[in-house]
Amino acid sequence: MNNNHSMPLRFIAFSAALGGLLFGYDTAVISGAIGDLTRYFQLSTIETGWAISSALIGCLLGALVSNYCSSQWGRKKTMLLAAFLFILNSIGTAVPDTFIVFVIFRILGGVGVGLASMVVPMYLAEIAPADRRGALVGYYQLAIVIGIVMVYFVNYFIALQGDAFWNLTQGWRWMFGSELFPSLIFLGFIFLLPESPRWLLMKGRTNEAKLVLFSINSKEESQRELLEIEQSLQSDNQYAWQSIRQPIYRKALWVGIGLSILQQLTGINAILYYAPEIFKSLGSSTEASLLETTTLGVVNLIFTLLAIRWVDRRGRKPLLYLGSAGMTLALMGVGLLIYFQVERTIVLPFLLLFMASFSVSWGPVVWVLLSEIFPNSIRSLALAISVFIQWITNFLVTQFFPMLVNNTWVPISLRAAFPFFVFAVLCFISLLFVWKKVPETKNTSLEQMDELWK
Repeated sequence: MNNNHSMPLRFIAFSAALGGLLFGYDTAVISGAIGDLTRYFQLSTIETGWAISSALIGCLLGALVSNYCSSQWGRKKTMLLAAFLFILNSIGTAVPDTFIVFVIFRILGGVGVGLASMVVPMYLAEIAPADRRGALVGYYQLAIVIGIVMVYFVNYFIALQGDAFWNLTQGWRWMFGSELFPSLIFLGFIFLLPESPRWLLMKGRTNEAKLVLFSINSKEESQRELLEIEQSLQSDNQYAWQSIRQPIYRKALWVGIGLSILQQLTGINAILYYAPEIFKSLGSSTEASLLETTTLGVVNLIFTLLAIRWVDRRGRKPLLYLGSAGMTLALMGVGLLIYFQVERTIVLPFLLLFMASFSVSWGPVVWVLLSEIFPNSIRSLALAISVFIQWITNFLVTQFFPMLVNNTWVPISLRAAFPFFVFAVLCFISLLFVWKKVPETKNTSLEQMDELWK
């Protein structure tokens, strides 16, 4: 890569990855507001759950329409739509007089998250050269983690600005409204970004695609990439829904779906969502459980940075192997320690090992693979399907985790440890899946994915 072109590429990656920051920010902001929100609107237990999960319904809707939006309107306009929905969400959830209005805007924000979770990593993969694609797409996962950590601190700072009554009437509104600032930044930066050259060529806008390619690559690289994209598109004579039925494309889709499902079946979101309660069940005070949960977030951030550094040097599969093995050992250790009722301070290092293992592998690397493994003709559709199924799996794992904890079909002495044993087995299955089904895509151009699957 010519160093003269590296700065605009970094700017493009940074700007687009802000969609990931808003993804993390939007999904985590309610953690600090839910208590006062519940009391303000006098919500029932079911309504409190709906306040949280309504955003997930929006995510499913966003993922469902993401293929149409990105294919018909382009990657850039779809990101603009997501930014606009983030802005509406930040305003609408900050000023509602009724719970129904709050839920409507919460769903709209979820649609924005669903759109961003598909189109941002795809855009980053399509704009990046093969030798740097892993790191640039990895910025997306890094941005998600930064968004989550950022909103924890923002919520804490806002809560300190008044007494209990102020937080009940105003504090939670400021928490949701705080998303407006990063949403406006994301919107402004998207206006400055070029459209994906691959989408432009798909639409026959060759001159515009050339300008984009020459603005971010050297002349030789741009000409070579332009030729590869054109040859790839010439061989794609069918619509995506027809192409995806072909055996090689169907194989790629099933790998994408498998990666999406297994990423959630590691138990990462269940452990993140319920981390304070897990620590409390082990004997931690409320303050200590929040501090321990924050420690998980810091480890998440550090090892996501390592993944970005390593993914293009060491490859995708080695990192996934490392992560699967580390998560399996960590969760098995947590399960055994809880079963034998050991001191809670010994459990924390194993949970940190789990977080480190996930953050260096299945967190960022799955997004890299999903954005790159699909050939041009089916990429938008296949990625939309994979992300849609990922959100469904996220929802199911989150909903059923309490049932695993409070199950009645295993001995009472095993109940608290049982979920961790289940997730440990699933993490081992993820290792086998990578070994048998996932190809190595390091230094492979997007136009070479057809040959890779053949």
